[in-house]
Amino acid sequence: MWPTVFDPFKELQDIERRIGAVLNTNRPVQKVEAFTPAVNEKVDEKGYYLEIDLPGVKKEDIEISVNDGILTISGERKLQRKEEKENYTRIESFFGRFERSFKLPADADADNIEAKYENGVLVLYIPRRKKPEGKKIEIK
Repeated sequence: MWPTVFDPFKELQDIERRIGAVLNTNRPVQKVEAFTPAVNEKVDEKGYYLEIDLPGVKKEDIEISVNDGILTISGERKLQRKEEKENYTRIESFFGRFERSFKLPADADADNIEAKYENGVLVLYIPRRKKPEGKKIEIK
């Protein structure tokens, strides 16, 4: 059997449900959780391409870093929908942190990674380093 993992957001949702039962409210419980963005990968002779789906994430809420050959994309999604009718206002908020890490291939040029963000999709281009030409060693 798999070990149980503590999920503080699930605990908060359970507490909110119990409080709602005591106060007799019937409002839906908002989900508060981390999410894992989908990633598409492509490789060609020039380099490596990553497309990361980040719907509802603003460009300024995304961080990209490279440390010890590990590329990490992290950030936070903050999305709010508001619906106003004659006799009520309904606001739904969805938020959560994300982080994806990738071990860069040995020929990846980490100093020249390019990133572009448009319409909820982050595209990274990681160029390949040119292979150094062989060197002939003279025997003395």
